[in-house]
Amino acid sequence: MSFSSSTAAVLNNPMPAGLNSGMPRVAYFCMELAIDQSLYTYSGGLGYLAGGHLRSAHELGVPMVAISLLWRYGYGEQRFENNTIQVDYQERSLNCLTDTGKTVSVRIFNNDVVLKIYLLEPNTFGTVPTLFLSSNTPENTEEEQQWCDILYGGDERARVAQEIILGVGGVRALRALGWDVDVYHMNEGHALPLAFELLKENGGNRTVVRDQVVFTTHTPVPAGNEVHEAHLLAEAGFFVDTPLEEARRIGGEPFSLTEAALRLSRWANGVSQLHGDVANRMWQHVEGRCPISAITNGVNQPYWQDTRLKAATTPAEFWQAKQAIKSQLLADVNLKTGKQLDPNVLTLVWARRFTGYKRSTLVLRDQALIEQWLGEKKIQILVAGKFHPRDTSGREGFEEWLRFAEKHPNVAVLPNYELALSKELKLMSDVWLNTPRRPLEASGTSGVSANLNGSLHCTTHDGWSVEGTFHGINGFLINPGEKTYTSDEEQDEADYQALRNVLETMVIPTYWNDTTQWQQWVWRAKETAESQFNTHRMVLEYYQRLYGVLTPHAFQHTALPLEPVLAAV
Repeated sequence: MSFSSSTAAVLNNPMPAGLNSGMPRVAYFCMELAIDQSLYTYSGGLGYLAGGHLRSAHELGVPMVAISLLWRYGYGEQRFENNTIQVDYQERSLNCLTDTGKTVSVRIFNNDVVLKIYLLEPNTFGTVPTLFLSSNTPENTEEEQQWCDILYGGDERARVAQEIILGVGGVRALRALGWDVDVYHMNEGHALPLAFELLKENGGNRTVVRDQVVFTTHTPVPAGNEVHEAHLLAEAGFFVDTPLEEARRIGGEPFSLTEAALRLSRWANGVSQLHGDVANRMWQHVEGRCPISAITNGVNQPYWQDTRLKAATTPAEFWQAKQAIKSQLLADVNLKTGKQLDPNVLTLVWARRFTGYKRSTLVLRDQALIEQWLGEKKIQILVAGKFHPRDTSGREGFEEWLRFAEKHPNVAVLPNYELALSKELKLMSDVWLNTPRRPLEASGTSGVSANLNGSLHCTTHDGWSVEGTFHGINGFLINPGEKTYTSDEEQDEADYQALRNVLETMVIPTYWNDTTQWQQWVWRAKETAESQFNTHRMVLEYYQRLYGVLTPHAFQHTALPLEPVLAAV
């Protein structure tokens, strides 16, 4: 099979030497990657974070490749019909990907499944070289082809098969292409089968495998940490050649992907300092687990921050640019939705994955008050997001917002919350609402990209905001601190009352009566996000603290030029 010179160069040498010749070569495994809207390969925060990781790794020139699945229909497209949400599935073009001509075979449920290997080249979207695996080939059965149709779709059998494709198929794809790797990074537990494939390669030697594997956990929500009956996983081929009883000693019964990942990794991390603490407490019972540190997430500033805002040199100049962009984008929303949104009115935005603990409707607990503010045109509201088809609480929250918006001309619910809309909402927003039930939000970095684009974070004291949102300085905290509640209802009421107080006493009066103070808050928020919460800093921290532990003292022997890199962020 013939390739262009650029493709051949990537296939022959996918990882640059990097800033430091002692840097380990990393393979980054993740079930979803938000790289570009033309690819249906993401659903929410995990994918957004992964996309930023791969962009910054490319911009920094560090030795890294990525592996994921090529989702034929992605997470689905939303449309509104009779005040309900319908999800459509449409296939997108693969023109941005190169068929490597290589395949690998993985045994899943006692059948050899053929996986095609596609390559996303670095110059296409500015990421590290990325391999996408697909079971949508004629050699496979109809069921096997459908495993790579819908992200997080299908039944338990399909979910397990997808994880085997990612983990086992990903390692075999690297081998098929001759790509050498020092570190295997499991970004969430979905890629766990890679560790069992490495156990097979290394004769079952756990010490050798642990020296090569690191693990990032992204959720303290129990439902987000998968468990399955071990016999089902064994039947599926999840454990490769590891005997069932040995697998049970690693992951328990029922088998916990997170517990097994902690036992088969050299090091692990949470994705904010608070989450690192929560994860250590959550998994303290796991004997033989690796240490869990914390590396706070960031966002890729060149991708997320509007260049017109980045060019501003004073708070007033930044504000003027923000208002001009906001006016233009809201005019587009008005045309598309028939709503009456005014660029001069305080605009609140709630936009993220819809699920119960994120409490999308917390601000609606007293609808009469919100309706009063809307009627007086003190505020207007934009809402967007997606929910998993089987997430009842997420659907209920979305549909409550649809019903509420139908009654108010200055409330709009927008479909298809993807990369492009996410950028636009942050530019239209004055206040970015973040209302998870503490401590269930591991990081929640959408507020960082909002800060970069002139929107103030109004958030419960959770995730990255514990480190970066300072009440009355660069944003607003809802009911800060760690408190104990007897029920979710008690916590929700306490957080709502705190949110109401923040909106009544700080947000609304300052926006309307003290523009200078508001501009200062916005400017400080922008500076905070730029200075610390970026994926350039995050990637370097991964290399020094997570990947670097596998090559001890490498960074003492040769200087890693951090200052020039960070100066360019």
